[in-house]
Amino acid sequence: MDNIILELEKQHLKEQVPAFKTGDFVRVEYLIREGKNERIQPFLGQVIRLAGHGLRKTFTVRRIVQGEGVERTFPLHSPRVVDVKVQRGPNRKPRRARLYFLRGRVGKSAQL
Repeated sequence: MDNIILELEKQHLKEQVPAFKTGDFVRVEYLIREGKNERIQPFLGQVIRLAGHGLRKTFTVRRIVQGEGVERTFPLHSPRVVDVKVQRGPNRKPRRARLYFLRGRVGKSAQL
């Protein structure tokens, strides 16, 4: 049973997977459909979590918009995720795999 699922998942995996890690500031280009029109919407922020493996691998990006924290989780191998570009690395190397502690911070301290 597991072999069949793994074979099906291999068909949908992306060949070129971007290399980034927790703490990096990334620009995620996401394909949005509005009626018959399609456009690419960028989402810039800091990666606070990587989760899953294989086809189910996801990452969560956090940014601050008008003083409010906005988080969005993207499936890495989704056809809607057009591209993920690393804008810059973190100022300091994170010591945690999940950067949930940034949620309680405000201003400059809300970044690594």
